[in-house]
Amino acid sequence: MIGRVMLWGLAVVAALYAGVCALLFVYQRSLIYFPQPNAELTGSAMMEVETRGATAVALTRQLPGPDAVLYFGGNGEDVSLDMPDLARVFPTHSIYLLNYPGYGGSPGMPSEQSITDAALALFDQVHATHANVVVIGRSLGSGVAVHLASVRPVSRLVLVTPFDTFADPAAAAYRWFPVRLLLRDRFDSRRYAPQVTAPTRILIAAQDEIIPRASSERLAARFRPGLVDTIVLPAVGHNSISLSPDYWHLLASDAQQPHSR
Repeated sequence: MIGRVMLWGLAVVAALYAGVCALLFVYQRSLIYFPQPNAELTGSAMMEVETRGATAVALTRQLPGPDAVLYFGGNGEDVSLDMPDLARVFPTHSIYLLNYPGYGGSPGMPSEQSITDAALALFDQVHATHANVVVIGRSLGSGVAVHLASVRPVSRLVLVTPFDTFADPAAAAYRWFPVRLLLRDRFDSRRYAPQVTAPTRILIAAQDEIIPRASSERLAARFRPGLVDTIVLPAVGHNSISLSPDYWHLLASDAQQPHSR
């Protein structure tokens, strides 16, 4: 009798566990993407980006000349808030901030495919008039930026709190579930990093509570030798890294010889 009760109990637990896994699989994108509207800021214009029959929206500050910056933000970031600081540290560059599908007025739904398509289309549109394009990706945007730099002629790449694969932070957040098997949008930067040829800077938050530091370091090791400049910013976390007094300067300054500090 006791054995039968235990079997029934285990069966109920297994069924509940399987049910939660099924829910995670079905609703995973609502747990990954947190679309934000644009803040009401002045000094930015809107431009449309055509991609595979869809239209995305980018915020821009356009200037004459060959230099431009493309910025890809995090999964819950309002990129319009970065425009004032980016304009300050890149005074001679045109600036383009992509609103992912579903974010800031861009129609559609966010997914790895839709975001990647929009990023490639934005680069192609910008590169047609700007020969030198710096690409910056923060958190989720680092996965977008690494893929882009692996297939397009980026002049410089900057990655802020990046991951080796998005499965790393996802598995850390849901450690009791087989997230690596369930995940559809993987942003596998580890696959694309070896194809990047642009000088690359990686900024790591010393107290990052979202992206395991080991994941960032694994990604840095996957780039070609001599290409990456890795800098650890002390006393900041995943969401507070931009509060470091060195942060904005490090985004704008050219990468030097590879080192870690």
